[in-house]
Order: sequence, then C-alpha cells, then structure tokens
Amino acid sequence: MKIGELSRLTGVSVRALRYYEEEGLIRPERGGNGYRDYCDGADEVVRQIRGLIECGLPTRIIRDILPYLDGPADLLPQAPCAQMLDQVAAEREQLDRRIRCLTRNRAAIDAYLRAARAAARAAEDGEAVMRPTGV
Repeated sequence: MKIGELSRLTGVSVRALRYYEEEGLIRPERGGNGYRDYCDGADEVVRQIRGLIECGLPTRIIRDILPYLDGPADLLPQAPCAQMLDQVAAEREQLDRRIRCLTRNRAAIDAYLRAARAAARAAEDGEAVMRPTGV
C-alpha cells in the first residue's frame, strides 16, 4: 500500500509516517518509481508506534522495544547499557503512573454514569407516576 492509503487507514499523517521511517521505526519497500510501498500489517505497526508515542515514549526507545510488542523476539538485545535499561524502566514506571491515573478517571466516570442514569430513571419514573392518565 502507498503512504497516503496507510495514512488514511491509520489516521497518522503522511508527515508522521515519513518521520517514523527517518527514525527507523518502519521500513517500506521502494518501487521503481521511488514510491514507498508498505507491506500488509504496516497499519498495525503504525498504530502500535502511535500508541507508544501517545504514552510519552521517545522514538529512540520505541525503536528498541518495537520487535518485542508481539511477543518475545528470537534475538535479545546484544548488550544494552545500564543507562538504556534505566531509561526504559523509568518509561515503564511513567506508563504505570498513567495507567493508574486512567484507571481512577475511568472509575470516576463509571460512578458518575451510574449515578446520572439512576437519577434519570428516577426522574422518568416520577414523571410517569405524576403524568395525568388518559390525556
């Protein structure tokens, strides 16, 4: 598929797709005319990249962990340095904090919806009782 089609399919701009390529996150083939040609499954990879970026991970870390997103890879990192491991661990902790915050927010929204729906049902039931019959 061409870059415009991948963009439409994923909702990621053409400019961002080119950036992902520059960063080594995606590697399209090139046709004889120089056009990028993305393989099947590229849309899922782009969605994964977008999700990681939205979580705040920098592309330099995404590049290293991308092969592990669909399960264990056959090749382990050759020799990750302690600083890189610390950075990845810090990013993971930041994700954990965001997940906890999102979970709390979802629980608050759920509680609001339960209360609002109960109030709406009570109001409807009250209106039904107070509504004149035969009118």
